[in-house]
Amino acid sequence: MREIGEQPAPFSLPGLDGATIHCPDGKPTLLFFFETDCPTCRLTLPYLNRLSQYMGSESATIIGISQDDDSATGEFATQAEINFPIAIDRDLMVSRQFEPTAVPTLFLLDGHGKIVRTQIAFDKSELNVITTDICKAAGKEPFVLAKPFDGNPDTKPGCTSRHLEPASEGAVAAGPNLFAKQGSRASLIELADDVDPIDYCLEAGYDPLPVIPPTKQRVDQMLSAVKFPPDEVIARVPPNYAAATVEKIAVGAVMAGCRPEMMPVLLRLVQAACDERFNLHGCQATTHFAAPLIIINGPVRHEIGFVSSGNVFSNVARANSSLGRAFQLILANIGGARPGEIDMSTLGNPGKFSYCIAENEEENPWDPLHVEMGFSRDQSAVTLFSAEPPRGVSEHNARTGRTVLKAICRALATVWTYRMCAMFEAFVILCPETCWEDIAPRRLHQRKTREFLFDQTGSHCELTMTMTPKGHSSPDFTNRSSLTASLAIANSRDPIK
Repeated sequence: MREIGEQPAPFSLPGLDGATIHCPDGKPTLLFFFETDCPTCRLTLPYLNRLSQYMGSESATIIGISQDDDSATGEFATQAEINFPIAIDRDLMVSRQFEPTAVPTLFLLDGHGKIVRTQIAFDKSELNVITTDICKAAGKEPFVLAKPFDGNPDTKPGCTSRHLEPASEGAVAAGPNLFAKQGSRASLIELADDVDPIDYCLEAGYDPLPVIPPTKQRVDQMLSAVKFPPDEVIARVPPNYAAATVEKIAVGAVMAGCRPEMMPVLLRLVQAACDERFNLHGCQATTHFAAPLIIINGPVRHEIGFVSSGNVFSNVARANSSLGRAFQLILANIGGARPGEIDMSTLGNPGKFSYCIAENEEENPWDPLHVEMGFSRDQSAVTLFSAEPPRGVSEHNARTGRTVLKAICRALATVWTYRMCAMFEAFVILCPETCWEDIAPRRLHQRKTREFLFDQTGSHCELTMTMTPKGHSSPDFTNRSSLTASLAIANSRDPIK
């Protein structure tokens, strides 16, 4: 990243409105590098809008530099009501010139283009310092731009800058290929007789654990379970946005030990994860310790062998474990989120090996999750929730359902902190006997249970209830830890059931 005191070369970029934007232009200039799918960039924008309105265009210049295409940038600018010029860095040449390590990044330049201040990610104190500096340089009265207790966190990490994302087949940098319906076929590698295929996969970095070698015969057998062409693009997996073709998803399924009948579920799972409402890019690149939690509902649970009994979060069944692992292999090998590279999680999450559970619908006194979300009981569905590792809640002395719920509330209160913004939803998972023996007989229904937890916790949580194992009296819950939305997909073009 360029440092204070350096003077990058002048540049010109096409503006979103069609005009050419030049820098420097003889005035103090604030450059704002951003991506349209970065939640932290969205958090920063209202502050820059206020700063632009205060400064005016005569005394200083604020330029947004988008690392995305015209269409995505235009929609983003409209939604955010951006009131300063936006330039499109189509080939990322200006990004490579300034070398921001993450977005958002701010560079404050003097009238000659020399860097006088920088800021990475979102930081209220740094925003106020930059505001003071640009006001003084422009001869305006400084003011406090980012006030405390305004509903936003003091700091928030951003996402990896586009120019640092490794180039890959079908990535964003490929331009027109972004919307292609067909992708390239998987490469065929021939190994010498003295090369162990498992060791080869380990050394190639497919996964830190041994995988089943994805031979052509095994991949073809996996492909035979679905009717899609092998080169059809199911989704583009962030943060690299590489094409997840049916064949490449099948490769991940083979390596994880899936059975062929699991392919329809895996295809819909990848499609759901790449829906922009889930914000997989944020989950993949965050410094937090989130991982996508998969919840399986409907008849497919029994057809494929998903288990929702004791040990539901661990090595309870081949279906649970292999589907979760296949999904994580796809995120890393196609999406490019590898630890220490784009995946910047500080502590990580064991769910990044496999994080897949199924709901115990048969012993659930309430509607199962997918029915609540608008699907019918005879449909199969996958739901994703960006979650921290699960936390157990033990209550062995309770005599009533309310006492059990109060124990959960005490744990839920630790999910929220004043430093977190829109990151405090929780997924509460109850054991059947907790509902049947303690809660349901007391006429405390699903909606009332949510309301009770919400009121008693004292923090603003959006709670989703589901049922899993029998035989344990300790409910578990896990909290959502990135700006995502829970999403269920059951019947797109080719329904699971």
